[in-house]
Amino acid sequence: MELNSLLGETAAVRSLHEEITYASRCDAKVLVTGESGVGKEVVARLIHANSGRRRAPLITVNCAALSDTLLETELFGHVRGSFTGAYRDRQGALELAHRGTVFMDEVGETSPRMQGLLLRFLEAGEIQRVGSDAIQSRVDVRVIAATNRQLVDSVAAKTFREDLYYRLNVIHIRVPSLRERREDIPRFLKFFLNQFSRQYSVNQPTLSTATLSLLSQYAWPGNVRELKNIVERLVVRASDNAIEPRDLPLEVLRGTAMEQPPAAAAATVTTAPARHAADALFERMVNGGESFWSAVYAPFMSRDLTRDDVRAIVRRGLERTGGNYRVMVELFNMPTDDYKRFLGVLRKYQCHMPFQQFRSAATTRPGLKEQAGETPQPAA
Repeated sequence: MELNSLLGETAAVRSLHEEITYASRCDAKVLVTGESGVGKEVVARLIHANSGRRRAPLITVNCAALSDTLLETELFGHVRGSFTGAYRDRQGALELAHRGTVFMDEVGETSPRMQGLLLRFLEAGEIQRVGSDAIQSRVDVRVIAATNRQLVDSVAAKTFREDLYYRLNVIHIRVPSLRERREDIPRFLKFFLNQFSRQYSVNQPTLSTATLSLLSQYAWPGNVRELKNIVERLVVRASDNAIEPRDLPLEVLRGTAMEQPPAAAAATVTTAPARHAADALFERMVNGGESFWSAVYAPFMSRDLTRDDVRAIVRRGLERTGGNYRVMVELFNMPTDDYKRFLGVLRKYQCHMPFQQFRSAATTRPGLKEQAGETPQPAA
């Protein structure tokens, strides 16, 4: 089962559906824009599938994956003897897609020379294969182009031809990022959990409430493609228990802004200044890449931080990792070998906190006690 339709019911998705419907009713060229991973190819496939050209091929060409010479051959074909290894004539994508559609992904990455060749084709529809001095044929092809660049800026910087931009930009469809449609994230999670459970013949795992909240808050810089890859990883590694925050990849834990827990869940009551200091230092480690030893331990030992500050930072780390001290070592940019040293320092200065309150007893897995911090007392 593949994602070949638009998921979601947000206003952004409804608007996107309307744009696809309008584009499907005509043969005008389409420029699809949006960040990497938002599903621009899905949009192109839906336009083709609902158009009058649906019985002819849809051929996809990734302009960023090929050198200039290979891209020209891929699009226009070549004649025998035009270069080493050209043992026979070959049709390009534009000929093969006659009466159909060619989807040109990452068109913003093309060179000025290739842009000139594309412009000439869009104006006349004529195919001249690589190595030939004559026009081979005229084809009837609809072109849908996509890019994650702001082509207006590229035109202003003179790295993309203005005339080609206006040729391609007859209908402009912008695909929103996943963080612009957070309400749809649970739908994507459900879809991909089902897809990969079937693919790997395993029981479909469930997500705990805390995990779903984390995934819904995450910024998803890689959009739907990133979400799909992470769900596949979770399905492959899942057990019979619900997926907890500690099971999430470190990049999700680092990039998620956690809400503060209820007061009852806090091990110690901290003052507002302590919370403020903890928040700032937590961000410096998680988002700024600083190590616990330089950001927290050093100022604590020089008495610039209080024990309450450190406890507040540890509590935030436990919230983020679902009570897993070993994952917290990675989260705070320490080498994995520093695990026992880290726990020893926390215990020595009464900053160690019980992990149990940050995870559900029902979901605690056998063998995780040591990971959660239940290790023999290390030397301080």
